[in-house]
Amino acid sequence: MKTSDFYYDLPQELIAQDPLEDRSSSRLMHLDKLTGELEHTDFKHIVRYLKPGDCLVINDTKVIPARLYGHKKDTGALIEILLLKRKENDIWECLVKPGKKARPGAVISFGDGILTGEILDVVEEGNRLIQFHYEGIFEEILDQLGEMPLPPYITHKLEDKNRYQTVYAKNEGSAAAPTAGLHFTEELLAQVRSMGVNIAHVTLHVGLGTFRPVKVDDVESHHMHSEFYVVEEDQAKLINDTKKQGGRVISVGTTSCRTLESATSEDGILHAGSGWTEIFIYPGYRFKMIDGLITNFHLPESTLLMLVSALAGKEKIMHAYEEAVKERYRFFSFGDAMFIQ
Repeated sequence: MKTSDFYYDLPQELIAQDPLEDRSSSRLMHLDKLTGELEHTDFKHIVRYLKPGDCLVINDTKVIPARLYGHKKDTGALIEILLLKRKENDIWECLVKPGKKARPGAVISFGDGILTGEILDVVEEGNRLIQFHYEGIFEEILDQLGEMPLPPYITHKLEDKNRYQTVYAKNEGSAAAPTAGLHFTEELLAQVRSMGVNIAHVTLHVGLGTFRPVKVDDVESHHMHSEFYVVEEDQAKLINDTKKQGGRVISVGTTSCRTLESATSEDGILHAGSGWTEIFIYPGYRFKMIDGLITNFHLPESTLLMLVSALAGKEKIMHAYEEAVKERYRFFSFGDAMFIQ
């Protein structure tokens, strides 16, 4: 299976640069994964496709303002860093630009010294381990100094940080938003609950690897990035009970999907716990837990496009994407949505 099999032509102007004023007014394409039939509607009408006894599974991770700008203490050179993973205490793995000015031992000052970071080591892919020093609470300092780490294809400045968070974001730790959830409002979630649909939550902290292009020709040779997930005991029970009672488990986003498929054993039972997942889902994968998926439109040749192709079939997905381009859907993080069921 070739990476180029997942290429499609996307006009630049269809990449959404700004969130819509009303989250739920984005468009929704419904794809029947058995027949390939497509329907076009608005996201607020997603309730038409849900049934009492279903369970939506959301990812309650919260994006941290992980992009920081500072200066090297000795030379004053401008340094940009992106927090990727908290390793221990105040040591983080970070992406640093320009790398040549960020050698071990260098100290970077942020916000006139409110926060400083010492580079300890260079690790895989040229990332740096940085030990941070500060007084007070790290998250509060980050909120004061940091910027939202928007994906590279978004060039507009985000005026309101909360628009790159889901309304149910709770557990801080992501470098990118679980964007399928951005379409939900509190009112729409209340409507979903009132019709007898359960809402379960899991946590997967999204890494920037989610935007990393597949650089190998052969899909199976690609190595997935690692992300931390948590499934709580009561949530696992709710999801397992849904399956037992004949309800459908519908994942809100590829991150919830990857969490569920990582934590579900071959017998179809979801297990509570936490850990790191490198699961790579591409056509040929047999899904153990999810029955449906709410998702955005993904980049050409990306692992996320491969995941949705595994669920609905590559031909059906590529046809749906052709239609989305023709119908002028908005693509990627702030774009429109697709419901595969």
